[in-house]
Amino acid sequence: MPELAISSLESFIYGRSPRPVTCGHNLVIGAGRVVPELNFTLPPMDISAATWSAVRREYEAMINGALRRAEQLETPDLLVEFETLPPMTMQPDWGLEITELLATALQSTAERTGMHTALRLTPNDIREFARPPLMRQGPHWEAMLEFFARASQAGADLLSIESTGGKELCDEALVNADLRGVVFALGVLGCRDMKFLWDRMVSRCQGTRTLPAGDSACGFANTAMVLADKQMIPRVFAAVVRVAAVPRALAAVTAGAVGPSKDCAYEGPYLKALTGIPISMEGKTAACAHFSPVGNISAAVCDCWSNESVQNVQLLSGKAPTVCMEQLIYDCRLMNTARAASEADARRLRDWLVASDAPLDPQAYVLHPEVVYRIATAIGAAETPYAQTLAAVRATLQALREGQANDQVRISEREAPWLDMMEMAMEDIPNTEAQLIEAVRPDIDSKICALGEYGID
Repeated sequence: MPELAISSLESFIYGRSPRPVTCGHNLVIGAGRVVPELNFTLPPMDISAATWSAVRREYEAMINGALRRAEQLETPDLLVEFETLPPMTMQPDWGLEITELLATALQSTAERTGMHTALRLTPNDIREFARPPLMRQGPHWEAMLEFFARASQAGADLLSIESTGGKELCDEALVNADLRGVVFALGVLGCRDMKFLWDRMVSRCQGTRTLPAGDSACGFANTAMVLADKQMIPRVFAAVVRVAAVPRALAAVTAGAVGPSKDCAYEGPYLKALTGIPISMEGKTAACAHFSPVGNISAAVCDCWSNESVQNVQLLSGKAPTVCMEQLIYDCRLMNTARAASEADARRLRDWLVASDAPLDPQAYVLHPEVVYRIATAIGAAETPYAQTLAAVRATLQALREGQANDQVRISEREAPWLDMMEMAMEDIPNTEAQLIEAVRPDIDSKICALGEYGID
């Protein structure tokens, strides 16, 4: 049995990771306290040269309002994430200007108050804007490379991305609940792209203040979660997709990412168990961005607690980012107070977070620390990303079947046959990447997906 980075279930808990990260202005993540991570974005508006001064004013208002509330609530730690919008990545000067604006505000607050702060920069993956997506060449890729190279100079402490390699095929596979298509998109295309992308992201962080943090399967597993919520695909299928995305995310860590993982990467608990890096998670506080069945359990082993992203719109109390800032701080304050009382109290709160969600939905059940531990062990025993993806699917199906048999998770009568259907589908998926590539090659439209962009001849 492979050895996991987390030595026991007792130590698999929020706020503490075997490999804590220090970044920014003395912010330590994973060393004992859960850190609030605030993410915000523009209200609906154009981004252009003509509107740029208004764009700047929006970001100034968001960061100043959030920092003011953070100071009033006396939070000792704060991580802010800036996710660029497409025009800001296509024109790196724009995105980097906002990066510098936010970094300066965080530095000023840290110096004035002693608050530990850091900035995560997440340029969006614009490679998919070409058709078929150009993953390793072209103006979109060149703009992203420039962004990576200049991130540190602009003040970014952490560099992340929500990469999209394989999404051009995964979207259709999800809608059709096509397990073979999902395995190909995630376990072949996604893992290959992650290695290519993260080798370059890590290299551009070396020798700078910026740490390579982590990726997210948001465009894959979170899409499945949303489709399941709309009853377009089975929840058990979305649960399997969630875990099938783990080897893809693991590729970033293998390339040198050190965490914290992205908040919308619900595969985070698996990364923490396998590698020991700290993770950021989101749940009930992300309802401003999307609904989910994992509002509490997602906090069980988090190291940062995030709101996903919220537009700068007016609510009764104030602007939405400031409201989210308060909510995150109070959530973290509760978790950190339980830990300060005793490790037993911290575990009790963790177990309540788990028990409130895990029995009600298979997507929550696969985030149960005990289930994560078992499945992560199976993933870790596999030697290649493709083999890890197959192991993830098989172990998840087994865990769901056992959980249903033991009345530990509710799977509806309508969805129960999907366990059999997915197991049968796995029997037809080849055990080697090369065999699957040849099996699917005749069905791939070169106008939708260019295999050469993934290093496939």
